[in-house]
Amino acid sequence: MLEAARTTPTALWNDSSDLSELKQSIAFGGVGATCNPVIAYSTIKKHLDVWRPRIEAIAAANPTWGESQIGWQAVRDMSVEAAALLKPIFDEHNGRNGRLSVQTDPRFHRDAKALADQAVEFHGLADNIVVKIPATKVGIEAIEDATYRGVSINVTVSFSVPQAVQAGEAIERGLVRREAEGHDVSRMGPVVTLMVGRIDDWLKHVVARDKLFVDPSALEWAGVAAIKRAYEVFQARGLRSRVLSAAFRNVLQWSELIGGDLVVSPPFKWQEIINASGYDVVEKINEPVHEHYLEELNRIPDFRKLYEVDGMTIEEFEDFGPTRKTLRQFLEADADLDALVRDILIPAP
Repeated sequence: MLEAARTTPTALWNDSSDLSELKQSIAFGGVGATCNPVIAYSTIKKHLDVWRPRIEAIAAANPTWGESQIGWQAVRDMSVEAAALLKPIFDEHNGRNGRLSVQTDPRFHRDAKALADQAVEFHGLADNIVVKIPATKVGIEAIEDATYRGVSINVTVSFSVPQAVQAGEAIERGLVRREAEGHDVSRMGPVVTLMVGRIDDWLKHVVARDKLFVDPSALEWAGVAAIKRAYEVFQARGLRSRVLSAAFRNVLQWSELIGGDLVVSPPFKWQEIINASGYDVVEKINEPVHEHYLEELNRIPDFRKLYEVDGMTIEEFEDFGPTRKTLRQFLEADADLDALVRDILIPAP
């Protein structure tokens, strides 16, 4: 992974803002980090020896705050500390890398203005913050608005080429509007995530649910096929945001993307596996997915929806199966963080 980071344009970001993991990821060649509500909650829960006294201190300093406000302040604090680790990289790369992702509150998913306003707030936490907004119809509106207001966006809850392209176009509109008013956008660093592993997860669920007879090996290639297609479209249209591969499930979701001017964001455990493997780095971004796999995948209606540029309308994004599933998971993580704060402040008798 270090060799790929040094010898190709493919950037490595860590899929966590856990400080100990991030430090090691930087040693592996990592130049950024992503996070989401599930990861933030898991990190706080994993390191309660650190976060319990900090949450107690936040509550003591803000006696009128509720559980959600306290929990989200802990997430802000975690993000600022992780961003500081990446700041030298941010300066070296002139804003293109060295960024720490902070996700907007999933409870705002129906309110474009609330998403954009919170994105602006998070943007102000540190120079090198990139803010996650979901690729729904409401989210696309917020993405353009926040970009126009100077926020570097990391598009999330994204599982299809149509979502990625619509989000990339929204970012481009925001950048153009900003430039038209004389603002410099050269240090902005937007990325558009495809949650490639969750694409695979969803299609495996659909195949089992609908009792489809499909070569199971093809299901390991669905996310790779989608992100390669999105990358081709971004390059052809000259979109300035980079595609980002996240939600890893297999090593193909890194090895098949090497050489692309994009970002790979594996969990730290995958970085350890890859670095210990002795794998010879080979550029594969321009190698097409084998036709047999595409033929098998095209037998699945949801794959055709997610693979074709016009496979879904923007109105259909929020009802797409993996979108609904992931939004629910993120909302549940918010509730879990509330409960964790509650247990710290009001222990059960």
